[in-house]
Amino acid sequence: MIAPVVGVLFFPLREALGFDARPLSPGLVERITYAAAETRSFDRAELTLDKVGNVAVSASTIQRVVGDVGGELVTRRDAGPKGVDALAERPTEPPQLAVVECDGGRARTREPGYGRGVHLSGEGWRETKNACLIRALRRTFEDDPQPEPPACFCDPKHAAKIAETEALSVASPPAAVPPSAEQIAEPLDAESTDDDRDDWRPKRLVRTVVSSMRNSRDFGRQMAREAKQRRFPEAAGKVFLGDGLPWNWTIWKEHFCDFTPILDFIHPLGYLFLAAKTVHALSPDDAWTQYLAWMRGCWQGEVGQVLDELSEWQSKLGEPPPKALDADPRKIVATTITYLENNRQRMKYPEYRQAGLPVTTAWMESLVKEVNYRVKGTEMFWNNPEGAEAILQVRAAALSDDDRLSKYLRSRPGCPFTRRPKLPKAPAEIRKS
Repeated sequence: MIAPVVGVLFFPLREALGFDARPLSPGLVERITYAAAETRSFDRAELTLDKVGNVAVSASTIQRVVGDVGGELVTRRDAGPKGVDALAERPTEPPQLAVVECDGGRARTREPGYGRGVHLSGEGWRETKNACLIRALRRTFEDDPQPEPPACFCDPKHAAKIAETEALSVASPPAAVPPSAEQIAEPLDAESTDDDRDDWRPKRLVRTVVSSMRNSRDFGRQMAREAKQRRFPEAAGKVFLGDGLPWNWTIWKEHFCDFTPILDFIHPLGYLFLAAKTVHALSPDDAWTQYLAWMRGCWQGEVGQVLDELSEWQSKLGEPPPKALDADPRKIVATTITYLENNRQRMKYPEYRQAGLPVTTAWMESLVKEVNYRVKGTEMFWNNPEGAEAILQVRAAALSDDDRLSKYLRSRPGCPFTRRPKLPKAPAEIRKS
């Protein structure tokens, strides 16, 4: 007669010592989590742990640990102010400059329960929402510290790359403005003086990251809670940067309306380049000269003049018909005008530079690449939504400068029980004996 299993092993100190539901120590869970956060896949994490850490852990176990830890981070992230403690630590002093930037990324999802690598119709590429909240130092100036645009924006190949189109075949491009300190200087040190550096850009001190598959309304709340915990509303200088996506500015309006709103300067350049290329389709040299004039006008805060010139071109070309193709010159110019009109109040770039505020989302663009490195790939599929949300939380915590992932894992409570595999069923003849 085989006695049935009536329970599992109970060890009263398992929870206090931080042991997992399976026999995994807190130190091993931390190593597994970081390996999964910093490598391209669970398989690569398995190999890294084996070859570097001399730890034999299967990819499936790594995936389970990430799911557990990521789910716990979601619970902690979404808890109300009277619930569990937030991941962000409250600093003793508010920042001198609080910078909030947000943008979207991409991840591929699948319906859960169909195994690794399975992609079903109805699922596919979905937008991830990402934000960086940066505590920074800045200097203010009596006038615009860089009235001429950086040399990179005066390069035909770079401008075409921004516009995601072919470069202009310019015979003799106008001489670009010499590289400024913005391109060649090292980051400004906290103790540096004007004599040490000519770089006007603010210096990043501490970056924390928020990332999610949730809708923009929920994501705005996540950003607001992170900002409040880090005392961003109390900062002397506050700035919110984004591109032209409507959900960025909806979040700003609902949660950061007292932050200075700034349109990333790089985004209008793509519109201006295409418009210049369109209105001077027969003369690449004239198109390039036109782009430089419009780009410099926006850099120097003369958006109204740029709009006047674009309106004159619209009058010459005529208004686009309702069903105009995207390549229609009339529609290209009209789209550029609409974009600048909608964002002109967020394009006062000389004022922003004078106040020592950033004018591009370079910090955000870098972060999106870091997040995408872990979650985006042709062979990467994430269960929708739990699997995708879990890896985003782990990756975001690992990318935050405040060491929040290690602090959480080291204080994470364990499970009082050891999870044991189910025993195989005994043959029928034995069960009847």
